[in-house]
Amino acid sequence: MSLIGKQRIVVGMYDGFGMDYFEASTLPSLNLMAARGFFKRVSAVFPTVTNANNASICCGAWPKEHGITGNSYFNEQTGEADYMESADFIRVPTIIQRAANVGVRSALLTCKVKTIHLLGRGAEIAVAAEAPPPEWTKRYGQPANIYSREINYWLWEVAIDILKRRPDIGLLYVHTTDYPMHTWAPEAPQSKEHLAELDRLLGEAMNAAPDTVFLITADHGMNYKVRCWDLFRACRELGTEVRFALSAEKDRYVKHHRTFGGAAWVWLKSPRDESRVAQTLTGLKGVEAVLPRHEAATRFGLMPERIGELVAIGDRDTVFGELTSPMEDLEPGYRSHGSLHESDIPLVIYNSKMELPPAEQFTTNLDLTRHLL
Repeated sequence: MSLIGKQRIVVGMYDGFGMDYFEASTLPSLNLMAARGFFKRVSAVFPTVTNANNASICCGAWPKEHGITGNSYFNEQTGEADYMESADFIRVPTIIQRAANVGVRSALLTCKVKTIHLLGRGAEIAVAAEAPPPEWTKRYGQPANIYSREINYWLWEVAIDILKRRPDIGLLYVHTTDYPMHTWAPEAPQSKEHLAELDRLLGEAMNAAPDTVFLITADHGMNYKVRCWDLFRACRELGTEVRFALSAEKDRYVKHHRTFGGAAWVWLKSPRDESRVAQTLTGLKGVEAVLPRHEAATRFGLMPERIGELVAIGDRDTVFGELTSPMEDLEPGYRSHGSLHESDIPLVIYNSKMELPPAEQFTTNLDLTRHLL
């Protein structure tokens, strides 16, 4: 059974909203949803980066099924790296496409343009607050810069207006930005103010559409980091050169995280190098695990041909990226994600007219849509 077409649906994907943020803030609307509906701590998909998790939530599927394994990828045949933000990469229908197939109109509202390119196919409305069409700024005003917390408020104000004015829109997918989480820890006053305002707007959305089911989750959490490794340079300096190394976090939003993340794909010059390179990577401070491609794909539900021949995973303090030296001590206050240490996130279902599956069937954020849509 599917909720699509039977009940109006709002999917709220709170980017960067780890359990520590949920627990540190006063959120009456979300707490009411959790108390009267369904709440569970669940895990994000690995790597804990936006595109892999956003696609998993929007498809109700693992990366091995939908194909999105990070924010960037490396083409082994051409030797070229690029951003993984085209809908052409996705191999299964999104909930937006599934809704369109049964005649239900959808709206995709996001802060980031990349989400429109990745998930926007089939949407009646697809608007990014980062670059809204003129008619939208005429109605709602100019949103704040992408590197702000205020841009999230604009996004939810638009969502509330659509809920009020467009009863023909049966599915809203709302994706915020995690720039505030990169900037402020859960206990910071600015963070609490940001989440309090988002919660107020969520309450308005509930009141605007009392018959709507709300599905709320996150893509990852966030942690302070102290060091970054450039794995290509580090391996070269230690005499085990590799073909290419890529942070799974790398995307266009450099100010968020300088493209550094807690998971990296590594491609070898020769299969014979695997053991030596793995030994080199394991010896680097802060590298928590190094897995061969198929072991990582099996363990994390990844598509093997879209990850490296080796997968490096950082500890809580460590990220990977492109530097001018093998390693850099990061500036105080630097926060990012991508590792297994940013996996702890909330999942909330409120006002569902459909009987929910048993709680044990909800273990990851993608179960939010896998079991209901």
